[in-house]
Amino acid sequence: QVQLVESGGGLVQPGGSLRLSCAASGSFWTINTMGWYRQAPGKGRDLVALITRDGITNYADSVKGRFTISRDNAKKTVHLQMNSLKPDDTAVYYCYGRQDSTNIWGQGTQVTVSS
Repeated sequence: QVQLVESGGGLVQPGGSLRLSCAASGSFWTINTMGWYRQAPGKGRDLVALITRDGITNYADSVKGRFTISRDNAKKTVHLQMNSLKPDDTAVYYCYGRQDSTNIWGQGTQVTVSS
């Protein structure tokens, strides 16, 4: 069973940057799609970005041009580089993996954008 552990969240001022990381353990090679979702207070969990094993990416419109997702299959890691952060980006960010027909989630990391 694959497990996902996020790191890199924190408090940042508007316009700043953060880099989130997700480390996977277990049968990483069985996961095709990985990515990031986020959940703001009082709202549902929304897609941020996805990346396939072959490096094909997909982004939410709200983060296009500001966020970049990357994947290192050898190191079993996925990263989310977040630039030009806005207060609306404040949320708990969850690492996601799709293993066959199973969705796998990390525990989440808090990102707060505030002055």
